Amino acid sequence: MSHGMSIDTYGSGTGIIIRGDRTTPFGALKKESVFKQLAESGYILFRDFQVDIERFSQFVQALSVRVTLDPARSFGGGRDVAQKVDAGYDALGLHCENGNSPFMPHLCWFYCEKAPKLGSQTTVCDGYRVWDRLSPQSQKAFLEQDIVYNRNVEEAKWKRFVFHMLQQAKPLEDIRLDDLIALVNDPEQTRITDNGDGSIHYAFRTAAVHPTLFSERPAFANSILGPSYHYEKPVITFADESPLTAELLEEIASVSESVTDNLDWQDGDVALIDNTRVMHGRRAIVDPDRSIYNALSYVS
Repeated sequence: MSHGMSIDTYGSGTGIIIRGDRTTPFGALKKESVFKQLAESGYILFRDFQVDIERFSQFVQALSVRVTLDPARSFGGGRDVAQKVDAGYDALGLHCENGNSPFMPHLCWFYCEKAPKLGSQTTVCDGYRVWDRLSPQSQKAFLEQDIVYNRNVEEAKWKRFVFHMLQQAKPLEDIRLDDLIALVNDPEQTRITDNGDGSIHYAFRTAAVHPTLFSERPAFANSILGPSYHYEKPVITFADESPLTAELLEEIASVSESVTDNLDWQDGDVALIDNTRVMHGRRAIVDPDRSIYNALSYVS
């Protein structure tokens, strides 16, 4: 830890808060130290650093090998890194960012430019803690089978995503379905088909419980409870096409809520989340004047 910084626990689990002394530049944080802390904690809240949207974007890039995006959001700043969080005002269920697609990033970042005056917290939920508390029957169900997300995506959204992932090396108007398919790491895990009107349908098969970025320890980290504000709501089943029962979903929601913490934002706060371990969501927005940015990135 550098001079002028302090570290404390945050929330009911292993989350931490790292504080500067209000004069500490955000870029003074060292990559190796941050990742060591993240591996242990799952998420970090940074407070009282000198930070703005440009410094935030610089730090995301310094700790990442590649930045990705949500094609339904607009960028803030000049680096095509941070995107404005604009998913309405309702509460949002716990999820891993892009966890219902084959393009789930390793890290999820938030920068609070202007904190809400009341409520509107971001929620965080450690998948290690959820998995340890699920019933043996539920654990058995998720160990025996993967889950599958099925959904349609509009042409403009999937093409904008490819355009960004290719680092704008190919004109947007020249992007084809083959370009999207080529980005999929495991074709056996993902089936993408053309709907005939420019939109696509995908079926993405993945484990609901899995190792994380930093450990082989199983984490229940997925998007089963997640929102679909800008997109069609996915149909989620087990791999054999059987549904996730109401009882199972109720248990997941109840257990997850019991180990969920709130990030009570202050101006200038930054949060870093291990997106392979910790799910996040949002309480209902009470103060719509808040301003928060999100960034998504890979470390390998």
